[in-house]
Amino acid sequence: MMGRPRVGVIGLGRFGINHLRCYRQMTWMGLAELVAGCDVNEDLLEARLREFRFTPYTDYREMLERERLDAVSVVTPDHLHRQIVIDCADAKVHVLCEKPLDVTVEGCLQMIEAAERNKVLLCVDFHKRYDEYHQVLKRKLDAGELGKIQYGYAYMEDRIEVPRDWLRSWAHASSPAWFLGIHYYDLVRWLLNSNAAEVWAKGSTGKLSSIGINTYDSIVAMVHFENGATVCFQTSWILPDAFEASVNQGLRLVGTLGVAECDAQDRGTRTCCETDIPQQQTHNPAFLHSRYDSLGREIWEGYGIASIADFVQTVSLLLDGVSMSELKGTFATGVDGLEATRIAEAVHESIRLGATVRIER
Repeated sequence: MMGRPRVGVIGLGRFGINHLRCYRQMTWMGLAELVAGCDVNEDLLEARLREFRFTPYTDYREMLERERLDAVSVVTPDHLHRQIVIDCADAKVHVLCEKPLDVTVEGCLQMIEAAERNKVLLCVDFHKRYDEYHQVLKRKLDAGELGKIQYGYAYMEDRIEVPRDWLRSWAHASSPAWFLGIHYYDLVRWLLNSNAAEVWAKGSTGKLSSIGINTYDSIVAMVHFENGATVCFQTSWILPDAFEASVNQGLRLVGTLGVAECDAQDRGTRTCCETDIPQQQTHNPAFLHSRYDSLGREIWEGYGIASIADFVQTVSLLLDGVSMSELKGTFATGVDGLEATRIAEAVHESIRLGATVRIER
């Protein structure tokens, strides 16, 4: 019988709601128990309580002290992850942290050390590993069907509404590399089974700074991996409001025996309605979609939910006595988060120096 983890969520904003959705439906299924939620924004906390049932907190430390939790999701702004994760680990609570694990290598190392010291699981929500399209590529690459990968490119672009509206209060502390590129730095590293060796990057500014957001508009980075592959990562978050999707993304890898391409945004479904903004839309239900069960309850599915559910299922195994060393799966560990941060940190350092940066370990 699998354990039934008691879970909490720290950070209930735009993506935190997906953690609440996942844990609520796992509660309905008897696979978990959504116990507590925390956010410093009292209005947001009140809004979430109208939809979900949990004990509310505005101080995560109080939540950790008063609740008997097995696992916690940390879904705060990127630069606020570190201390929260360390405090959760010190409270002997397993942690799922949104990407990036931290915006410094030093911070990642501290978080990993805290998890190891307290013998708790530290996972990073790199949900692109759970996209069935990417899993097809992974199987082919692992089977050697593409031969030795020589080069490729990956791109991820957001509409300008993301830094301007969604993240206005903290976009200046982030960048296209931290918010978007980190997804594909991890995904490509996972697909290739190889760490990055060196990085050369350039960043552009002007659009966002003109509206008072001082960060990069776009970043292009060439990353050379230890296995010999070189991949170009193109990231931006200044696509016009009228672009047909909030995010545009995909990748291409070329090997000695074949080529793989994946358009992760355009899954082939389009609509055009007078009520739509923008009027022409493409839809990506693979990431998130909902349905209603026989009791009329809304059930959320897609790879954006699957990665969160996998964390809870892994914690259940630990509660049932499975050892940490026995755990093997698609979930990304703290070390995976560290390696993605190594790339992103090197990207920013390369832009600053105007030179190639070697990644040292």
